[in-house]
Amino acid sequence: MREPKVILFYRFTPLADPAAIRLWQQNLCESLALRGRILISPHGINGTLGGPLANMKKYVKATRAYPGFRTLEIKWSEGTGADFPRLRVRVRDEVVSFGAPHELRVDEHGVIGGGQRLAPHELHELVERRGEEVVFFDARNAFEAAIGRFKNAVVPDVETTRDFVELFDRGTYDHLKNRPIVTYCTGGVRCEVLSALMVARGFSEVYQVDGGVARYGQEYGNDGLWEGSLFVFDERLTYDFADDATVLGRCDHCAAPTSHYYNCGSLSCRALILLCDECATRQTSLTCGPHHADAPRVTRVARA
Repeated sequence: MREPKVILFYRFTPLADPAAIRLWQQNLCESLALRGRILISPHGINGTLGGPLANMKKYVKATRAYPGFRTLEIKWSEGTGADFPRLRVRVRDEVVSFGAPHELRVDEHGVIGGGQRLAPHELHELVERRGEEVVFFDARNAFEAAIGRFKNAVVPDVETTRDFVELFDRGTYDHLKNRPIVTYCTGGVRCEVLSALMVARGFSEVYQVDGGVARYGQEYGNDGLWEGSLFVFDERLTYDFADDATVLGRCDHCAAPTSHYYNCGSLSCRALILLCDECATRQTSLTCGPHHADAPRVTRVARA
């Protein structure tokens, strides 16, 4: 068997029958022994899968054969072969749950009214031209940014993507409306929606990192504007683009530098906790601290 791989992908395009797409995708993945998560909505598809390289290539070829997914872009990364506990293919109102499905408009070209896409080198050109005027805006949950983010980024204090709409409608970031805003997220899908929400609310110059941090890191590694590790929603939890990644996270128990997340040892708790290697070996350190008591919505990563 060849080395397992993990892929991250999405495509915004109108889907007249999401339930039929779900059944097709479920059967396709099962036939290839792939595991991971795929979300399908009337707006398109969003997923991440893991499996042997040969089978992953067969999946990509078969999925791109569908006319709406012909231009599906794939971000590849190394996997262990056990990165996902199971296969889940679901139909939802949104492929990213911002709680605003009525606001999102898509056509065969993708999201209508979103921010301008910037390839990694174009992002650098923008920063060189505009300097400190540029604002990096994290489109992820705050706990993801704790271990990695673009330098000097604005990191909203959100636990889920649904919290962004409330912050915007409250006017929390109105002072940035006339600044060049660069939104970024893991693979680009959250930026597609978030940038459109920002444009609709009067932000005058909005960009998105095309392909997200995953593509940016593949090109620049640790030598660009990104600092730290990338949080990923599978068994790996974190991904480094090179061995010398800056460690931004701090252990929840002793504040030592770390980028390693763990599920809280209490089965009734949904929190993810950052632990250094020393604290991770102590049984008394495997449960979250008091500051997690008011944050029950932090995503818990399922274990096999």
